[in-house]
Order: sequence, then C-alpha cells, then structure tokens
Amino acid sequence: MLDIRGMTGTARAAARTTARPAGRGYRPFPRGARSTAAVRSLFVALAALIDAVVIMVCASGLGRVYYGIAYDSDIPNSHLQLGLMIAILFAVPNLMRNEYTIGQYLVFKNQIQRSVMPWCLAFFCAFAIGFATQTTAEFSRAASIIFFFVGFGVVVSARMLVAAGVRRGARHGGIAARRLFLLGYEAEMEAFAERYEPWKLGMQVVASSVLRGQESLMEDLALASASARILRPDDVFILVPWSHKETIDSCINAFLRVPASIHLGPEAVLDRFSEARISRIGSMASLNLVSHPLSTLDRVTKRLFDLVIASAALIILAPLLLIVACAIKLDSKGPVIFRQRRYGFNQEPFRIFKFRSMSIMEDHAQLTQATKNDIRITRVGRFMRRYNIDELPQLLNVVRGEMSLVGPRPHALAHDRLFEQNIALYARRHNVKPGITGWAQVNGLRGGISEDEIRNRVEFDLYYIDHWSIWLDIQILGLTILSPKSYRGY
Repeated sequence: MLDIRGMTGTARAAARTTARPAGRGYRPFPRGARSTAAVRSLFVALAALIDAVVIMVCASGLGRVYYGIAYDSDIPNSHLQLGLMIAILFAVPNLMRNEYTIGQYLVFKNQIQRSVMPWCLAFFCAFAIGFATQTTAEFSRAASIIFFFVGFGVVVSARMLVAAGVRRGARHGGIAARRLFLLGYEAEMEAFAERYEPWKLGMQVVASSVLRGQESLMEDLALASASARILRPDDVFILVPWSHKETIDSCINAFLRVPASIHLGPEAVLDRFSEARISRIGSMASLNLVSHPLSTLDRVTKRLFDLVIASAALIILAPLLLIVACAIKLDSKGPVIFRQRRYGFNQEPFRIFKFRSMSIMEDHAQLTQATKNDIRITRVGRFMRRYNIDELPQLLNVVRGEMSLVGPRPHALAHDRLFEQNIALYARRHNVKPGITGWAQVNGLRGGISEDEIRNRVEFDLYYIDHWSIWLDIQILGLTILSPKSYRGY
C-alpha cells in the first residue's frame, strides 16, 4: 500500500510493496493499515459485547442504588434478568442490522436516532415477554423507568467513546474498514487521494493501477484485474471522468469477474452535493443530487413543535416584552416594533418583527448592515442585540407560520440577492422556513456579512437542512440560551 498521506503525486512509490508489479501501468502500494476480515469480525463481536456488558452493568448498578435507597435491600434476581434480556434484545437486532461494523462507527451519524428505536423495541419486547409469562409484577416500575432513560444515555455515551477511539485509530492508520483497489488515470488518482484522504476514513488502498491510454487499455485492464484477484480488495474505485463512457464500460466489464464492490469514482459535481444518492422510481434510475428537505410528517411535527413552544414563550415572556417595549419608548423616538421585508420559505417575502434597536429603520436596496460599534444603535438597542432580546417579537412570525423557531436566519432582501449571485447553494436556505435561531448562530456565526462569513454560515445552514431532526431543534434551542457562542457578534 502506498502511503499517500502528505504526497503531491502518486509517483512517490515506496520500496516495500504488497505485491510485485504485474506489468507496465501497475503501481503497487506499500503496506499500511492492518485490515483483515478476522479483525473486522472481531470488532463486530467486541462492539456488540460492549453494548451488552454496558447494559447489564447499568441495570445492576442502577438497581442496587434504587433498591438500596427505596427498600434498603439487595437488587432482586428479576431485575438482573431484565438487564440480561434487554442486552440480548438490543444487541442481536443491531447485529442483524450491521450496526457494529467499523464503517458505522467511523461515520456514526445520527447515533441517538439510530439507537432509540432498538432500545424502545427491546423494552417493549421484554415487557411483552413478562406479560406473557405473568412475571411483570416482579419488576419495580420506578426502577424500570429509571433504567429505561438512564440506561439509554449510558449506552449511547459508551458507543460514542468507542466511535471516538475507532476514528482516532483510523486517522493514525491503525484501523481500516475497507480495502480499496484504485483503477484509472493518474491525475484522477492524485485528486482522489488529496481530496478524500481515504486512510482517514478507515480505508486501506491495497494497490492502484494506472491506465496509460486507449492504445494499451485492454492490456492494462487485464493486468489490473489479475492483480485485483490476487489482492482480493473489498472495493474497486474506477477513477475515470464520467464523460469517458467507453473506458468506464471496459473497466466495469474487466472487473465483473473480481469478487468486489465496483464504484464509479466521484465526479466534481458531487463535491457540491454531499447527500447525492442513486434514486429509483420503478425501472428508472437517477442521480438524486438534492432531496426534499423535510417529509410531510417532518413538516407537521416541526410546525406543531413551533406552534406549542412559540405560544408558550409569548405567554411566559409577556412581562419581559412589556418592559422592553417601555424601555425602547423612553430611550428614543420611534415605534417599538420594527418591520422589515425578508424572504421566507420558497423565497416568499414576508415582514419580520423585531424590537427597534436603531435610531433609523431602513428597508431598501441600499441599507447598511449594523456593525459592532454602530452609532445608529440606541443604548437599549445595544443591550438587546447583545443578548438577542430584539429577536423575541419574531415569536409572532412563528405563530403566524412565516418562520420557525429554528432554521437559517433570514437576511435583508438586498443582501439576499447579492449573496445568491456570489455564493453557490445559497438559495437552498429557502428550502425550509427561516428561523429565529439556527445551527450557524449557536456555532458563533452571526453578525458579519462578508463573503467568507456568509459562506461559512451557509455551510452550517445546509448541514442543518440535510440533517434536520426534532432532537437537533431542541439541541439548538438549548444552545441558543446556554452557549456563549450564541451571543457573539455584537
């Protein structure tokens, strides 16, 4: 395996190689990360065992504490049996779903959401078994409820620790989930290595085979496929521009006899769309670059959540809103509420409500963005902007359905038009309702409107759109109140 970390080209081959060169056009890679089928199988067993042990230890520990305090007695055998049953009912389905592979721990996306359903099903099945065997009376309801909530948090925390260790091992080349064979042109191989750094993703490149051109294509492919059958990689990546259809077809035909997954290497267009995937409708297949941001159920859930929380917040904060309104009126001339046109969902314009924090109220194409020491900001306005109090009237926009509690922050129309022209994918922010707060804001990206600042903000906004969940909304709302990053910018 050629250690391509830090290289500027694939020409820097090391002396120690995994196999002798099979002929011209073939480039072996020196040995690198250890990755065998036995190691991967051992990891699966170890990860499942860790889950099971954590569950049983948690059940035992929580049971001993609860029964010691509530009943001044030792934990009954029935509760220990519940822990064992939950461990089995949780670990076995996850084994069947391939949740314990190295690849899953390297990515580890949405781990809480992926664990909630198996955990709930495990408890449901355990109590269904208890009901069928008439043994539910032997369990303490309070202890079981504590085990359900606390145990889930402990299990997820343990899995995150294992994932952190796996990712650390992958970055240092000690763990590899897949063995790759690269086939294609030298320029594409160099670009692939420099952009994706597969060794950091838990991948071991066992060899690469460079295609010299159309004249020697069949000879190169014959040598490459023979080498691949010897090295037995998990995946073959064809790194050829998608426009070279005949070359791609020849590569696929040559490697159909190799027992490995065949991948068409990423094209430049995929760099813009991280969630691109193959979509099938009947017999028709297409490359889905951008998915619909939220399903119908997601939109209904988000709307109900917004409506309940915003209405409750308006009632609870009514005294504060009244005090702020009086302070604004006493501090400077002008209305209490400032309304400004913004683009909302599907780029539909609406008027956003804010407490007036400046001595002027601009809403035209030449408006000037407020800065940290802007003399137009009033004394009360400076305090409000420091603690985001000026945004509270937007709860009315949420109740009216024009905004959401969480989403990409809306910009003034003049800025929106400018950013849309200069920043790729900026317009995707309008695929969901704008929010009072957002993922970018709780990560300290608020206030400035330079191109670099907006570009960074857009990256966070698009991450939010592509990874939305009700749990993410709750997390962002909590960080908006508690995180110091939410108060940066003014």
